[in-house]
Amino acid sequence: MLFKKSIYISRLRLTLRKSFLKMIRKQEVLHDVVIKFAGDSGDGMQLTGSQFTNNTALLGIDLSTFPDFPAEIRAPQGTLPGVSGYQLRFSSDAVYTPGDECDVLVAMNAAALKANLKQLKKGGKIIVNTDGFDAKNLRLANYPDKVNPLEDNSLSNYEVIKMDVTKMTREALKDIQMGMKEKDRAKNMFVLGFLYWMYDRDMKNTESFLQEKFGKKPEILDSNLKVLHAGYNYGDTTETFTTTYKVEKAKMDQGTYRSIMGNQALAYGLIAAAQKSGLSLFLGSYPITPASDILHELSRYKNFGIKTFQAEDEIAAITSAIGASYGGLLGVTTTSGPGMALKGEAMGLAVMLEIPLVIVDVQRGGPSTGLPTKTEQSDLLQAYYGRNGECPMPIVSASTPADCFDAVYEAVRISIAHMTPVIFLSDGYIANGAEPWRFPTEDQLPPIHVKFKTELGHGEEKLQPYLRDEKLARPWALPGTPGLEHRIGGLEKENITGNVSYDPENHQLMVKIRQEKVDKVADYIPLQQIDNGPEKGKVLVLGWGSTYGAIKTAVNELLAEGHEVAHAHLRYMRPFPKNLGDILKNFETVLVPEINNGQLIKIIRDVYFIDAIGYNKIMGVPITKTELVEEIKKHL
Repeated sequence: MLFKKSIYISRLRLTLRKSFLKMIRKQEVLHDVVIKFAGDSGDGMQLTGSQFTNNTALLGIDLSTFPDFPAEIRAPQGTLPGVSGYQLRFSSDAVYTPGDECDVLVAMNAAALKANLKQLKKGGKIIVNTDGFDAKNLRLANYPDKVNPLEDNSLSNYEVIKMDVTKMTREALKDIQMGMKEKDRAKNMFVLGFLYWMYDRDMKNTESFLQEKFGKKPEILDSNLKVLHAGYNYGDTTETFTTTYKVEKAKMDQGTYRSIMGNQALAYGLIAAAQKSGLSLFLGSYPITPASDILHELSRYKNFGIKTFQAEDEIAAITSAIGASYGGLLGVTTTSGPGMALKGEAMGLAVMLEIPLVIVDVQRGGPSTGLPTKTEQSDLLQAYYGRNGECPMPIVSASTPADCFDAVYEAVRISIAHMTPVIFLSDGYIANGAEPWRFPTEDQLPPIHVKFKTELGHGEEKLQPYLRDEKLARPWALPGTPGLEHRIGGLEKENITGNVSYDPENHQLMVKIRQEKVDKVADYIPLQQIDNGPEKGKVLVLGWGSTYGAIKTAVNELLAEGHEVAHAHLRYMRPFPKNLGDILKNFETVLVPEINNGQLIKIIRDVYFIDAIGYNKIMGVPITKTELVEEIKKHL
């Protein structure tokens, strides 16, 4: 009886304590918050960030994310190279970037603090796991002997929230029979629970996620749920925390939304294109960072007739896709920069065969192995020229994670309509970033018409495989179709007949035709639009790919100040929209920001004879809005 009475008194005290805290606490409404989760690569920061992201998306708040993976697969624990980060910006206003500076930094150890402190705003919050600041962790993070940033007043410009997350995680799990190492793996849930309390969130979506993920492992499920609630209750029952925060729902176009990452959107775009065209999708791929998730995602959708093949190397991956395309499937291959180099000869074969094929290049830092987990826009010239001979292909680029769906769908449409391989460019920032996506219904997708040649045409005694239509596209005749036997291969083809030809005049003719066919795609794509700003003015910021958010935000800020600046963003990289030259001539200065050493600008200067100005950042991280505003002002 005494034991039961003791429990009752404890619960009564807790209830009274919570009632008292509710009376003295206040809630502050914020419009915009940037949180950076940072810790060792084994601390689960990517999972913590993605769960908070999904929770935010469910509330209808606009957001943008930037996962920052360590470059080394297994860097020593506690060291600077092993720091894994996840940045999330959420706002009641429209969001286009994950933010330049953080309002809140979650640092699970000393290395995480040291690596990310310079990105935190003065006066920002630092939530630290004090257990990660012992002598060993400080030494691994390269702090001088006897220097601890939590004790030497070096963080006096910030609000520091100290929590021994490790100790409280173990305390929450004291009744569960697990090893200490296994218990410590749940400490990211403590931080997540605390942040759910701080930002006035419901935890049901994370509880459902944990139940789905660990439903068959009840001990792991129970431990994660216990720690999640322990983190929430810690915030709810600790007197030092007097304020909670709330961000209101964003004003967004009506529709059904979900949070989506770039590689996910790309996979769904391919599925939609396959369904809309009536073709079975075949993906031939070799795993490579940061493109591997496309293979993983598509392999889950066999119910749509999708075939995924993990090849032994990059060459086998693309040639299997070429074989699938020749056989009447939608052939796709995915890779990153080093894989593009290996696929070069086979890409030339696909150009010579003139068959549909989509080559997805999720760009990363190079050359060679380069920076596998860092972003870059360094493959544009490779996409243009990186093959032997005259080997032109259309190039389509995505601008944001959600845009990957529409852009890759368009790449498939062009490939099929014009009987040509198409290169699709994404990058690590887009691939791993997330944002809300208003997904379309089937009737909102443009049609993709497929027409196989099934019989000889009028006057044809035998198939003329290079007899072209108004788009200069040749017929798609499937192998095994009676009477439509024809020769294929990488040797030069005779015009119309497709016979092997070494004739000099014929070779020049075929080179010119293949180029003209790609140029002719411009007749079937939309004209270029100004994204925001005036049609004429002092400065046009011309971008492509993942610079979209930074440019749009910077230009919006300068427009609000009354400057004559505009933003145009390219999806069609080759050929360019037919009116692009006219747009460029309407501005005194054309500024081209790129995460490379100046690639689009070389092509723009060559095609349009304008003295464009470049702004280049090659650090493996995105261009920020702040630095772009400063650069644009130099030219105003």
